[in-house]
Amino acid sequence: MALRYDCSLASRGSAGLSAAASAVCRGELVVLPTDTVYGIGADAFNREAVEGLLRAKGRDRAKPSPVLVASPDALHDLVTDFPEQGWALVEAFWPGGLTLVAHHRPTLDWDLGETHGTVAVRMPSHPVALDLLAETGPMAVSSANLTGQPSPQDCDAAQGMLGESVAVYLDGGPTAAAVASSIVDLTGEVPILKRAGAINAERLLKVVPDLQEP
Repeated sequence: MALRYDCSLASRGSAGLSAAASAVCRGELVVLPTDTVYGIGADAFNREAVEGLLRAKGRDRAKPSPVLVASPDALHDLVTDFPEQGWALVEAFWPGGLTLVAHHRPTLDWDLGETHGTVAVRMPSHPVALDLLAETGPMAVSSANLTGQPSPQDCDAAQGMLGESVAVYLDGGPTAAAVASSIVDLTGEVPILKRAGAINAERLLKVVPDLQEP
């Protein structure tokens, strides 16, 4: 039976974080609030857990899971050939609603799906998410919805879709808006805005003037 914790209560929040971290360590799935929408997460380095995440969402490997981190320092261990424009975006918008796509280190023992040597990384600004990531390390996290359904703004919506496929639900209250993160691809010669979301193109262009829009 899935466990659910109200993270607005200090005692329940602490117990919830402990239960969620233990579940991730066991290769199970958790639902957590972020600053954009609720996410379903697993240990990024546990192949079976990531497969379970994709299966729970009804998502195929052609749409790999992004990775959430607790600190920009994690990028040093995860990506390679990270450009100066990327660090400028990190400084300006992390933690926050910006996902950056970069080449992942070829030595990493993970399987997030068909990534073609890249990884989409974000540092969220929600305190519950950051506390959990500080305990677990990098997590594969995707929106906590069934594929084709709206991304959930609260824990009830996530649990209604994902049910018992998730071991622990962390309820951090409703998110501010049902807006996904913006995505910037840093794998080419110039940065490309792949998705406009929580951070609009105008703000991004002030930091990276050569950003290309589709």
